[in-house]
Amino acid sequence: MPLQATSGAASYDGFGGGVVAEPNYIESCFSTYLYTGNATTGQSINNGIDLATKGGLLWCKNRTTASTPHYLFDTARDFSYSNAAVLNTASTAAQEDKGTDYAKPETNGFSFGSGAGTTSPNKNGDAFVSWTFRKQPKFFDIVTWTGDGTGNRSIPHLLGSTPAFIQTKLTSGADAWWNHHRSVTSPNANWWRNYGLLDGTQAFADWGDDSGLYQSPDATNLYIGSYYNGSGKTYVAYLFAHNAGGFGLTGTDNVISCGSFTGGDTVNLGYEPQFVLYKPSAVSANWRIVDNMRGMFQVGDASPVLFPNLSNAEATHDLVYPNATGFTSGANGTAYIYIAIRRGPMKVPTTGTSVFAPATHTGTGTAISLTSAGFPPDLFWSANRDTIRNRSSHDRLRGIGLLLLNSTNAEDTGYTNSLTSFDMTGISVGTDSSAQTINNSAKTYAHYYFRRAPSFFDEVCYTGTGSAMTISHNLGTAPQLVILKERNAAGGWIVYSSPTGFSVGGNLAGTGAFSGGLAYVSATSSTTFTTITNATTWVAYLFATCAGVSKVGSYTGTGTTLQIDCGFTAGARFVLIKRTDSTGDWYVWDTARGIVSGNDPYLLLNTTDAEVTNTDYIDTYSAGFEISSTAPAAINASGGSFLFLAIA
Repeated sequence: MPLQATSGAASYDGFGGGVVAEPNYIESCFSTYLYTGNATTGQSINNGIDLATKGGLLWCKNRTTASTPHYLFDTARDFSYSNAAVLNTASTAAQEDKGTDYAKPETNGFSFGSGAGTTSPNKNGDAFVSWTFRKQPKFFDIVTWTGDGTGNRSIPHLLGSTPAFIQTKLTSGADAWWNHHRSVTSPNANWWRNYGLLDGTQAFADWGDDSGLYQSPDATNLYIGSYYNGSGKTYVAYLFAHNAGGFGLTGTDNVISCGSFTGGDTVNLGYEPQFVLYKPSAVSANWRIVDNMRGMFQVGDASPVLFPNLSNAEATHDLVYPNATGFTSGANGTAYIYIAIRRGPMKVPTTGTSVFAPATHTGTGTAISLTSAGFPPDLFWSANRDTIRNRSSHDRLRGIGLLLLNSTNAEDTGYTNSLTSFDMTGISVGTDSSAQTINNSAKTYAHYYFRRAPSFFDEVCYTGTGSAMTISHNLGTAPQLVILKERNAAGGWIVYSSPTGFSVGGNLAGTGAFSGGLAYVSATSSTTFTTITNATTWVAYLFATCAGVSKVGSYTGTGTTLQIDCGFTAGARFVLIKRTDSTGDWYVWDTARGIVSGNDPYLLLNTTDAEVTNTDYIDTYSAGFEISSTAPAAINASGGSFLFLAIA
C-alpha cells in the first residue's frame, strides 16, 4: 500500500505511518496586492501566489482613474501575453481577447505587457489593486463549459465542498453576471434559485423554478438548467467555499466565509478578515469591496472602497470594521450578504527579515515612497536621530493616525502630510512639514517596520469598559509583551510582560520602575488577554518569543560583560531594553545604525533626545546580544532587573 498524506493537514496517514502532508495557508492562495502601472512589458507582481501551475483568477482595478474596467483574467480561459481573454464585472459584454498589452500568470504572481492604453491594467503612473484567487479545495475553484442545449446537466468541480457563492458569466456573448449566495433564502428558500447581478444594483430575485439556473449544487458537481446551457455557448463560473476548513497545521482552519448580516451586527468569523465583498440583498444598491491593503479601518474612519458593478475610481465607505474574530458593521438596519477572506499570514515565520526591518533615512521634505521594509508592514516606528523630535508610531489598522511613543498625547489624525499610506514593501510619506517625525528635510531618522505574524507580533484595537474584559487576538500564542495606548484620550503607554509578571506594569513614555496600577493585563492565552482599561478607544501591540525570530525576555544585571542568549544564529538586529526594578530609559539599538564590536548608536524611545553615538554598551553575539561591562546602571546594574525585546 503506498504512503499517502491527508490533504490539508500536517499529519501522517497510510500504512506504516505515511508522509507529512503540506499544510495550506491563505497567503499561498489569496493576495491583495497594490501596484503602480508603468506601461512596460514584463512588470512583475510577486505576490507569492502560483497562478501558472496551480491556476486561478486575477482581478485588477484602477484606483485613481474613473471609467476604467475591472479586468478579470483566469487560467481556465486564455491567459497569456499572446491572447488574454478578459471580463469586466461592471459590464455585460462577452469576454474580450487582448494581446500583448495585458497579463500572464507566473509561478509567484503575474506579469504585465506594455499596457500603454488609458484603460490598461498597467497604465503608466496610475495606482491599481489586484486580487488573486488561487484554485484550492475548500477555498476557490473555476469551471468552464460549452452548452449543449439540454435542460439538466451536471458540471464537475474540485472545490471539495458545496459552493456557497457562485458567479456565472456567459463568455461567448453579452449577458449579466449571475450570482447565487447561500445566505439569500428569500424570496425563495432554495438559495440557488435566487440571483443577483454583479454588474447591477438590483436586489436578489427569484428565478421562479429550478429549470433555468442552478439546481442544488453539491461538493462535486454543479447542476445547471437550460439558461446556463445554451447550445454552443461558452460559460465560466467562479466557485467560493464557506467555512470548509482545509487550512492551517491541523487542516481544520477556515479561511473563507459566505454569510449575511444586518447593519449594526457584529459578525463572528472566527478570524480577522483581510477582504470583504458585500451587498444589500433585498434592496437596490452597489456591490462593494474593502481590503486591508488599501485599508480596513476602525469605527469612525472611512475605508477605501471599490464597486464591482461600476467603473468608478476608488471612493470611501463607512460600514465594515475588522476585529480579531470578524467585523462589526455600521448600524443602518439593512440586510447584507458578504464574502470574507481570512487575514494572513497564517504560517509562523522562520526568519526575522520576513517580519521586521530596521532602516535609516534622510528626510527629503517631499512626497516619496520608502521601500526599505521588503514586506507589507503593519506597524511603523520612527525616531529622529540628530535633533530633538518626537518618536512616532503608525499602524495599518488605524490608518494615518499618529501616536507619539514618548508622549501621553491622544491620537492625532491631523498630520495628513506625514505617513500617507502603508504599501507592499514599505510606506509612503508626505512632506512631513508638520509632525516632522519621518521625512523632514535633511533630518536623519531610524525607521522600524513590523509585520503581523503568528508567534511574533499582533495588533488589536478595542474600546475599554473600565471593567475587566477579555480581548481576542490572533498572535497564536500567549503574548509576552503587551503595549497599550489610549487613542482618543491622553494617557501613558502601558507596558506589561510575562518576564516581569502581569501584576506590575511600566510606561513606555516614562522612566519609572514597573509597578502596580489600574490598567493591567492578565490571563493571557493563545487567543485572548484580559485587561482593565478606561472606557475609551485603545490600541494594543502584542509581542511574543518566536524561535529564531524574536525573544521577549529578562535578565539580571551583573555589572560585568553579560551575554544574552536569544536562540538566534546570526545575532540580534534590534534590541529594546528597560530596567524594571528602578528608573531607566527605554534604550534601542539596531543593525541599520550599527551593532558592532565598538561604539553602538542608541536612541531612547521615551524622550526626544538625539541619538548617542559615542558609547559601547552592547556588542555582537551570534545567539543574541552582549551587554558590555561599561554599560550604565540603566542597562547592567549588578542585581538589577531588566526587560528586553530582541529581533533577529
